[in-house]
Amino acid sequence: MHFARLIATFFTLGYIPFAPGTFGAMGAMLLTYLIAAIVQSDAISTCIHLLLIGFFYLTGVWSCRKLQSSWGDDPSKVVVDEAVGYWVGMLFIPAQPSTLIAALVLFRFFDIAKPLGIRSIDRWHNAHAVMLDDVLAGIYTLICMHALIYFEWL
Repeated sequence: MHFARLIATFFTLGYIPFAPGTFGAMGAMLLTYLIAAIVQSDAISTCIHLLLIGFFYLTGVWSCRKLQSSWGDDPSKVVVDEAVGYWVGMLFIPAQPSTLIAALVLFRFFDIAKPLGIRSIDRWHNAHAVMLDDVLAGIYTLICMHALIYFEWL
């Protein structure tokens, strides 16, 4: 059960009493920055991010299922979904200060506003819904990020 809590709270960031989702996404942003700084290869960074997305999506679903009876369907302290969603939003994007921050702002906007089908996923009330609504917010972020880069606004 301790491992499930560690994953669900994305290494305890979900226990922060205010804006835990933002802190979960910021934890993912920091990890993205560190990976880019250490690896210094966009291709390898992308591969690492794909592995992180897969691992944390699957373990996030597992931890949500384990904790659902005691924590409920989608408590605010579960922030592993924000980490996964942020990473989706940064796929194939070079990790520079401007892109890291723009992706964080866009992702949190889509995650909080829940436009274009995100809200309907939220109504499923199961472990996959906890993760998928943030994956979809990440996809919207990814589309916006690529548009911003294409039009050289970032």
